[in-house]
Amino acid sequence: MSEDVLENMIKVQRAKMNLTQEQLADLIGVTRKTVNTIENGKFIPSTVLAIKMARVFGLPVEELFTLK
Repeated sequence: MSEDVLENMIKVQRAKMNLTQEQLADLIGVTRKTVNTIENGKFIPSTVLAIKMARVFGLPVEELFTLK
C-alpha cells in the first residue's frame, strides 16, 4: 500500500506574487524555515496554517495543497 503524499503549489504562488519565503512567513506568522520545509514537503502544515496560506494567495486550500 502506497503512502499518501501532500503536494503544494506554494513556491509557484509565491513567485506569481513576487514574495520571498521571509515575506510569506511574516504574513502568516511563522519563520522562513517553516515556509521552506512546507514548500519542500518535509512538513505538513496545520489546517489553520494551510488556510492562512491559501488566503494570502486568494486560493481555496485544495488548489494550494493536493493529496497524491
